Amino acid sequence: MISIYTLTSSLHDSSGIDFLTREFLASLGIEYTFRGDDFSAYGSGGLDLIYVRTGGTEGLFKSLLPKLRKDRPFYLLTSGKSNSLAASLEILTYLNWKGLRGEILHGSHEYVHDRITVLEQAIHAYQDLHGLRLGVIGFPSDWLIASGCDREAVLDRLGIEILDIPMERLLKTYETVGEGDVSELEKVPCREGTEEKVRPSLAGADRIYRALKQIVTEEKLSGLTLRCFDLLTAVQNTGCLALARLNSEGIIATCEGDIPAMLSMAIAKAVTGESGFQCNPSEMDPVTREIHFAHCTLPLSMAKTYNFDTHFESGIGVGIHGELPRGSVTLLKVSGHLDRHFVERADLLRNTYSTHLCRTQVIVRLQEGSNSIQDYFLHAPIGNHHILLTGDHTRVLQELLRLI
Repeated sequence: MISIYTLTSSLHDSSGIDFLTREFLASLGIEYTFRGDDFSAYGSGGLDLIYVRTGGTEGLFKSLLPKLRKDRPFYLLTSGKSNSLAASLEILTYLNWKGLRGEILHGSHEYVHDRITVLEQAIHAYQDLHGLRLGVIGFPSDWLIASGCDREAVLDRLGIEILDIPMERLLKTYETVGEGDVSELEKVPCREGTEEKVRPSLAGADRIYRALKQIVTEEKLSGLTLRCFDLLTAVQNTGCLALARLNSEGIIATCEGDIPAMLSMAIAKAVTGESGFQCNPSEMDPVTREIHFAHCTLPLSMAKTYNFDTHFESGIGVGIHGELPRGSVTLLKVSGHLDRHFVERADLLRNTYSTHLCRTQVIVRLQEGSNSIQDYFLHAPIGNHHILLTGDHTRVLQELLRLI
């Protein structure tokens, strides 16, 4: 929902300004609620735009500011007529002096329409994050030494509650759910040479999935991260297939107990409606800008085709070898302290397969002119896991992360 509020100097002819307002807003081609100079609902809904209709409104805005919500940027809409742009520049400078964020929405009708559309999507995604409950089943894996989380910041700035769920609870639930019908899973082909190991593991992999699904229901979770390597010894199986199925059903699910990856995936899903592929770089070339990503789980809904394989590190259980469509992808990672993020578009060049890597493997190339391999990955990365999304979602993600 878009709400439009107005700032108008009393020195201007009201009938003339009202005519220009109708003409200008109609040219933008957006749906909105016109609230005029009544700011009582400001900050209570979706995207709020302050239409600076004339010059001479700087003092009016200054007097209103103490009553307005300040945890989001102020978006100043201006047509450029009646000195509205000049007033907007003065207002934005004042906001910057106060340490507050803002933006002037001005340009061609097409540009302003496009900008408003992106901002509305970002605000909607921001609202969707509030109220989520995410579970950490077991602790983060021991090797994730730089993947901590500031839970207070996550609750305060994202509205997301993070719950700790002991691994013992999953294992007890695993025992109680028993074996189910895996006839549909048995229809999925196995990678050549792995069938003797994979087929006997399907029933256990399905039990892990159903146990996780039961905990999700009981705790009213929107997603989880799982200390999956503990399952190798506890039940001689892996969580890869369970996480792949949960993600395909719209339940955020990451592995190795990686909380920042889980948060990144939650942000991705708020924007795109999909969880994304949690993967880590295995090789990269700063000259060609190519990165080889791999992992043993993948949302089944993302794959063009897929088959079952063993889990890479252990050689047991059920891993996913999926192939993704070529074309634009988005890479995303948010730090657990919400103080840094990485978002960049890339092109998925090809799917690969090596027995020496996790089972789903893709090579992507960063944009022409990108220095992210040198500047980000090789100098200041945010952990090893990243989220890969099909399509270019960089603009909305960047706006959402500015809000955060």
